[in-house]
Amino acid sequence: MLEKIKKFFENLETDSLEKQSNFLKNLLNQAKEEGKADIAKGNTVDDLKTVQTKYFGKKGLVPDLMRYMGKVSNKDKPLLGKIIHEFKTDLENHLNQIIADIEKAENNAKLEAEKIDITLPGTNTKIGHKHPLTIVEDQIKEIFTNIGYTVVEGYEIEEDYYNFERLNIPKDHPAREMQDTFYLNEDVVLRTHTSPVQARIMDKLCPTLPVKVIAPGKVFRRDDDATHSPMFHQIEGLIVDKNITFADLKGTLLHLVQSVFGEEREIRLRPSFFPFTEPSAEVDVSCGNCNQEGCRVCGYTGWLEILGSGMVHPKVLEMAGYDPKEVSGFAFGLGIERIAMLKYGIDDMRLLFDNDLRFLEQF
Repeated sequence: MLEKIKKFFENLETDSLEKQSNFLKNLLNQAKEEGKADIAKGNTVDDLKTVQTKYFGKKGLVPDLMRYMGKVSNKDKPLLGKIIHEFKTDLENHLNQIIADIEKAENNAKLEAEKIDITLPGTNTKIGHKHPLTIVEDQIKEIFTNIGYTVVEGYEIEEDYYNFERLNIPKDHPAREMQDTFYLNEDVVLRTHTSPVQARIMDKLCPTLPVKVIAPGKVFRRDDDATHSPMFHQIEGLIVDKNITFADLKGTLLHLVQSVFGEEREIRLRPSFFPFTEPSAEVDVSCGNCNQEGCRVCGYTGWLEILGSGMVHPKVLEMAGYDPKEVSGFAFGLGIERIAMLKYGIDDMRLLFDNDLRFLEQF
């Protein structure tokens, strides 16, 4: 069709357009039908943009037609302009309408895909929850803050002096062999217990009374088996005041045990040895699995060991600046993992650190 139109203008004589205008219109009507056929083949907006360039771009049919304006006389220029304008307008309107229809269909499809049925039930979002160790720690902190204790923190990297010597454990003391220690250098360790916090807090508060604190935190020892971990968590408890007795210690620990395990549970205190307390006692809780009748869980004794405790050693009080003739106190240290294992019936401490969701989702 382009060749026919080109040949038409090459053979067109001056001032003869009016006589041959119908022939030109017929040629352009054929070109228009070809254009509509090209438009009908397009399935996307990009396809139609290609058709648009073919007919209306810089090298398209319509610009070519406008170049033939110089072939006709001034008298025929308005007529040729009108014929070209009608051709251009009809084809362009048709093309724009098809583009608009495709864009509308694509937008409707997109909206349909994004549509939300607000009558459907919502999607439940899975939210996180506290780790069993955090649950137990938070419970113990609440128990003690409710009776006037303050929560304090200490250093995980500790001076040997505070980790041992200030707790009545000099360098040559055999009690150091009870704890397999990570040494960073000769004078610095990863703390083996939270007990250094009691020495530091007494240094800070002396001679203020009373001192009533609990100190939760991580501790480190060279252990790794089903019941031990090289890193675990303890809570140190300390009270210093006038007229503090062993009976106060027992009453406090009974309150702790019954708050954690249930009002029906009992405790017993067995003589033990810790360098920083005197007298010292291991504390057992009555077995909740057998009600003290004896079972595999408690080794058929009816009791389960849970923590160590005792009255603050007079030397520890003296080193802090307190007069052991005027004041006294008690201290205890419990492993949070130990409490969690007893509370939830966990038989392998490593489960608390493996991050297995099948295990953690039970809490």
